[in-house]
Amino acid sequence: MDTGDTAWLLAATALVLLMTPGLALFYAGMVRTKSVLNMLMMSFVAIALVTVVWLAAGYSLAFGEDTVAGLIGGLDHLGMAGLGPDSVQGTVPTVLFATFQLTFAIVTVALISGAIADRAKFGAWLVFVPLWALLVYVPVAHWTWGPGGWILNHLGALDFAGGLPVEITSGASGLALCLIIGPRLGFKKDAMRPHNLPMVMLGAGLLWFGWFGFNAGSALGANGLAAAAFLNTLAAGCTGLLGWLFVEQRRDGHPTTLGAASGAVAGLVAITPSCGSVSLLGALVIGLTAGIVCSYAVSWKFRFNYDDSLDVVGVHLVGGIIGTLLIGVFAVAEMTGGPEGLLYGGGLAQLGKQLVAVVAVAAYTFGVTYGLGKLIDRTIGFRASEEQEHTGLDLTVHAETAYDHGVLGHGAPVTSATPAPQKAKA
Repeated sequence: MDTGDTAWLLAATALVLLMTPGLALFYAGMVRTKSVLNMLMMSFVAIALVTVVWLAAGYSLAFGEDTVAGLIGGLDHLGMAGLGPDSVQGTVPTVLFATFQLTFAIVTVALISGAIADRAKFGAWLVFVPLWALLVYVPVAHWTWGPGGWILNHLGALDFAGGLPVEITSGASGLALCLIIGPRLGFKKDAMRPHNLPMVMLGAGLLWFGWFGFNAGSALGANGLAAAAFLNTLAAGCTGLLGWLFVEQRRDGHPTTLGAASGAVAGLVAITPSCGSVSLLGALVIGLTAGIVCSYAVSWKFRFNYDDSLDVVGVHLVGGIIGTLLIGVFAVAEMTGGPEGLLYGGGLAQLGKQLVAVVAVAAYTFGVTYGLGKLIDRTIGFRASEEQEHTGLDLTVHAETAYDHGVLGHGAPVTSATPAPQKAKA
């Protein structure tokens, strides 16, 4: 056990956990005032539910010794059995490694909620979260990072920090649920603008801050690889932001705060799988590519008529695909320890491996999520009633409101205890 590595991973774990409250603020600022608290609750309840599932069985199935041809781990660590304080994973305590990986699972589930904002039953979400974590996230995490996982050990595709288990699974799942639940009332007719852009920017800032733990922490040590991943993360977030603003300026004539936040997130999404495989130049190009492409991808929902409320598909699925595929173009041996991308003499081999991994994970995720979503929809119903959606989920589900509209809009209402204003004398 190395105390420096352990100290860094403790800090990184806290940073990644912070990403989920940051995501909650990011999403809550983008919805209308009547569903702010519901959006916050969907992220916060994911922390509790995924933690219980992960400690009970998720870690064992994801990171236990492989049992079925690289598809799933074993049951040796059910209830975290055998993970005492002296158990070591590399140079850090195994229990800390398990906790670090838990924070990835939490934020992945929370990401999906943005696709179905404003119209999903909270009770259905409570059922969906633990089942999805076990049926989708856990297997894909094992394929990508687990002992004997087929993507890493047999296919040879690379994913440093979660393009496949985090970004592509959340985006593909968001698309599946959009198709099951259907569009919001007034989709493509009513204005559905973000109600609080400063909240969006605050959430994006917290996400960016936490992302350094997400990516640099995946080195599992306080070392040069962590430092390189840290810098690549910063660089890609910056070029993603600039790329999105460039498109907005040319297309719309106005660079926006929402565009800046979305562009930064797009760049961070794309660099997640590749931050430990590419040079600084590769990171800059990957971030810029994601910022530009994702800025167009978020409008596809209007063309193809799927209501991805907060652009989980357009940013996380598309950005995750970009970042995962471009490893096959920009990977350098000094980062990967061997495999090289197309531009560095590696030919098409690594790009082909990345493509197979993307298609397999996206197809598996979409199919399982669609089946799970349909099952929930046909049993307890996944969509809130029309009355609940029209009134707002904050009041109808949680019996709370984020804002006192009377005070914010027109001052304190006049009551029997409030004297009416006097007319001015001439």
